[in-house]
Amino acid sequence: MKETFGKRLALLTGPMRVPFLVLAVACALLGWGVADWTAGPANALHVVLVFIGAVCAHIGVNALNEWHDFKTGLDAATMRTPFSGGSGTLQARPDLAGRARNTGLIACAITALIGVYFLIVWGWGIVPVGILGLFVIAAYTPWFLRSPFLSLISPGLGFGTLMVTAAAFALSGAYTWTAFFASLVPFFLVNDLLLFNQFPDVEADRSVGRRNYPIVAGLRVSAHIYGLFLLLNYVSIAAGVVLGYLPVFSLLGLLTLALAVPAYIGSLRYPTDIPKLIPYLGYNVLVNILTPALVAVGLFLG
Repeated sequence: MKETFGKRLALLTGPMRVPFLVLAVACALLGWGVADWTAGPANALHVVLVFIGAVCAHIGVNALNEWHDFKTGLDAATMRTPFSGGSGTLQARPDLAGRARNTGLIACAITALIGVYFLIVWGWGIVPVGILGLFVIAAYTPWFLRSPFLSLISPGLGFGTLMVTAAAFALSGAYTWTAFFASLVPFFLVNDLLLFNQFPDVEADRSVGRRNYPIVAGLRVSAHIYGLFLLLNYVSIAAGVVLGYLPVFSLLGLLTLALAVPAYIGSLRYPTDIPKLIPYLGYNVLVNILTPALVAVGLFLG
């Protein structure tokens, strides 16, 4: 039976995990907000390139993760939820594994080329974060996920410390304390995103040699780490405002406490009851998207 265009498109984009790319958009928006507040309106072309680069970096890590998890058999052993376990594309069509790998590599190449453009515009200052960012993408699945500490901090390092500061630098030509405090928001939240999403996958992850905190420390300890990182995210926003590195309107980010508190409670109450845990995983996703977006709005409002 001949595949429809929609089916072919779904197979192509499946490993990209398109619905989750909004996280990269939120982080790029935060970097843009930093540049706007610290240096004024940015060049429109540069803004477009920053968003393309951020989304392509996210596509790169998603597609390479999907390919690697298919090759190791992890996704076949994982009970998929709306927030974990891969897209299922390569389980349905194993012949597309090479295409998924190539999608990841091409996406990373596009991000690198955009980095070269900003190297020409601003000089060598963008190179360290660019190289480290590409290294995090390449190392995340095969190496970092075998270390509890690196598994915990590398997602936030990629989306927060590196993506937000790189976006702000690309749009302003400078690294600032404002960018640092703003980057702490996705640093803590994206670490939490991946940590919480590991709860349903403990046995599958253990079977392929992964070593994260839910495996080595248990789900209850991991839930408390999750709660601590949620708290540190909000403390970072407040500290940035108190110290004058973020505008008062950035406190809009505190509104997501209404979702964060129930998510933490859910992580404690239902760590092994996956059906009951799923709504709280959804709250966590919303906190990850809405908090940096609201802080960004605060920066634009000034």
